[in-house]
Amino acid sequence: MAGARVRPIGVLRSRLVRRGDAPMQGFEGAPDAWLDVHAWAADALRGVAVGDELIVITWFHRARRDVLLVHPRSDRSNPLTGVFATRSPDRPNPLGLHPVTVRSIAGTRLRVGPIEAIDGTPVVDLKPVLTAARRASGRARPSARAPAGRRSRRSRDRR
Repeated sequence: MAGARVRPIGVLRSRLVRRGDAPMQGFEGAPDAWLDVHAWAADALRGVAVGDELIVITWFHRARRDVLLVHPRSDRSNPLTGVFATRSPDRPNPLGLHPVTVRSIAGTRLRVGPIEAIDGTPVVDLKPVLTAARRASGRARPSARAPAGRRSRRSRDRR
């Protein structure tokens, strides 16, 4: 695993510009933001539609990577807790997981929200939220896959 690399697929454009401006969680009053997907990743947006629920995976570029213990929710009355048991952005590998709804799509730009990440935050991946219906069907999104027997070899090999 030495030398593992992450290649951002895009960047968030938000009115939140400082860490202190952002709520701790999206549902705590975060605004919508634009996710600008890089041109090389544009084909990966095929099948994403307005109204979809996604998990936006970000790289907290302003996080401290040497932090292992925190007071949850930055409340010193909470006991020191390992970052793996918290949602702290400060951690050895500062990945953020943000459940959002796609509000609009303009080319390779997605309006998503609510999202608490700050302006300029790199986006490393997008994943669909698996609802009970999607889990039962075995498909992430009903329209995103060809019918059985009509899939390309490449999509079959990736399952």
